[in-house]
Amino acid sequence: RVVFRSWYDKYEHLLFDQKDHGVLLMTINRPEQMNATDAVLHNALSRVWLDIEDDPEVRVVVVTGAGRAFSAGGDLDWISTMVNNYDEMKVAFKEAGDIVYRMTQCSKIIISAINGTAVGAGLAVALMADISLMAEEAKITDGHLRLGVAAGDHANIIWPLLCGLAKAKYYLLTSEFIVGKTADQTALVSTSVPPEQLLDDAMRVPHKS
Repeated sequence: RVVFRSWYDKYEHLLFDQKDHGVLLMTINRPEQMNATDAVLHNALSRVWLDIEDDPEVRVVVVTGAGRAFSAGGDLDWISTMVNNYDEMKVAFKEAGDIVYRMTQCSKIIISAINGTAVGAGLAVALMADISLMAEEAKITDGHLRLGVAAGDHANIIWPLLCGLAKAKYYLLTSEFIVGKTADQTALVSTSVPPEQLLDDAMRVPHKS
């Protein structure tokens, strides 16, 4: 059943579906833009973990993307507003940190079902999850280098822990795309699965414990 509890109503680009046994399905929902993060969605991804933490009906949250992407990086129209705009950049940098730290501080189990391309803030959500499942042919990249800046947000914290320093430096310094099978083999994600069974597998994980 779709959740309309008041603390979730404010999230314009996130859908919430309460499943049985305390499992909440959260879907990033800008499919026409491949779920790219604009200012509204970026803010939502930085704040929603506080409400999930406080929700007594949730013990596990499964995060996925609508359509063919998980979240394909920052919306270019939004990014353009930050050029030579310190105030906008400061807000975005603060929210980027909040995504990482609020996910680590959330006591509820977070599972990501990476159904398609994941870049930027979306990739932070995908990889900061406690358990990450990825479609075999889905692609991820940190992407910061393509914008002329060093890897930041989650990447310099979690990538070396997940796949080792040598692999992390290679992928973060080249912005090379990584498919699900490779991400699985290098331990960037928990496991990769055929795309048609991704969400079903992710929804079964909470019932294994």
